Amino acid sequence: MRIIVCGAAGRMGQAIIAVAKADSDIQIVGALEHDGNRAIGLGDPKVSPASDLEEFLKKTDVLIDFTNPNSALENLKCAKKHDVPVIVGTTGFNDEQKKKISDISKIIPIVFSPNTSIGVNILFKLIEIVAKQVPDYDIEIVELHHNKKKDSPSGTAAKLAEIAACSIDKDISNVGVYGRHSLGTARKKGEIGVFSVRAGDIVGDHTVYFAGPGERIELTHRAHSRDTFATGAVKAAKWVINQKCGLYDMSDVLNLK
Repeated sequence: MRIIVCGAAGRMGQAIIAVAKADSDIQIVGALEHDGNRAIGLGDPKVSPASDLEEFLKKTDVLIDFTNPNSALENLKCAKKHDVPVIVGTTGFNDEQKKKISDISKIIPIVFSPNTSIGVNILFKLIEIVAKQVPDYDIEIVELHHNKKKDSPSGTAAKLAEIAACSIDKDISNVGVYGRHSLGTARKKGEIGVFSVRAGDIVGDHTVYFAGPGERIELTHRAHSRDTFATGAVKAAKWVINQKCGLYDMSDVLNLK
């Protein structure tokens, strides 16, 4: 299977390239970075400017994108033109951008996931199960990432909050609370709190608390390295080449639905 990695100079891009190079079933035909940046220590293949994407798409089976929302949408448009499936691990999309991704998925298969870790996607399923069992418990989410991460809350934390809210028949846009500085009021019943920590080189920790009378349930996922996300992205790439056009996520890849 031939793949292109967009965002090759980033932390995730380099992790994906390392995992892909170790897999005898995969050939990396393009490693691209927006604005022509170069990655250090990638070896072969060399990182090329993102403007070369059209040429690379003519000889690939799957595009894996870990860039930024604007770049990802441009890459998706190019992939649609060449009928190439895409794995989107990029986070930080607004609702309008998510709608564009959904529209493109009517033409090509897309796996769109804020977190490609197998463990995190199992956590997504567990949150759904627990929330339905204790719908009256208070739900709070705390996420920790490295000090270079730009989006807050993380895409994973936002997805956890969305799943928890949906599981108790609520809309996260109505019940989500992102920090409580200067609110001056007690926690409202039904709120779902989401809190972000940015420090050091933390790869990614997510904990969801369900607190009720006399007890609490804590569900935590800790990523020890980016290899877990890279492995999941490569697994998704192998899966998506056999799918019809449509919008998928990692729960489809892992058969968790």
